[in-house]
Amino acid sequence: MMDGTTQHTERLTRNNALLLLVDHQVGLYTGVRDIDTLQLKHNIVGLTRAMLALKLPIVVTTTTEKLWGPLIPELAEVLRGVPVIERTTVNAWDERRVVGAVKATGRKKLIVTGISTDVCLAFPAMAALADGFQSYAVIDASGGFSQTQVEMGILRMQQAGVIPVGYSNAAIEILADNAAPEAEAVYAALGMPFSSLVFGLRQYYSQAK
Repeated sequence: MMDGTTQHTERLTRNNALLLLVDHQVGLYTGVRDIDTLQLKHNIVGLTRAMLALKLPIVVTTTTEKLWGPLIPELAEVLRGVPVIERTTVNAWDERRVVGAVKATGRKKLIVTGISTDVCLAFPAMAALADGFQSYAVIDASGGFSQTQVEMGILRMQQAGVIPVGYSNAAIEILADNAAPEAEAVYAALGMPFSSLVFGLRQYYSQAK
């Protein structure tokens, strides 16, 4: 097990992190109540596109698609070519194929999102800790079926040692440098309101030199 202090202070980087997407399925989205589903889709698609731009490994899993349906089409479009691991276990970390795919990346910083926040996100995020990973729960790229369930899920994760993050700050921490060649693609993917202004100014100053 890694030292707890090291786990919490080492930055997220392109070399130590991966993204785990859990159960972003059509049927489950119909029950989300703590965040507007259009905003949720914006955040999860933006996060995924940003991680692809940064060339992070992505592991995707669904549960029992005959009950809950396939991935939401907006996310499936972005993830073309990325295999989806369909499972039946409630906790994605109980599926050996999911754990194997995560471990095969060689990364130890696990950025997790899921529907719902208190189950599909919380359970694998907490379980991964016991396997030597540090888990980062992307709260605004996840959703729950009531505000109370979400709040209890976040509290439980924090007590277990999972670090809550937002969809944009996780990606920007990995980007690390606004002069990086991927910067414009990352900010465009995240769809942050100021990003077009920032890069418009950058273009202006580069032409002015």
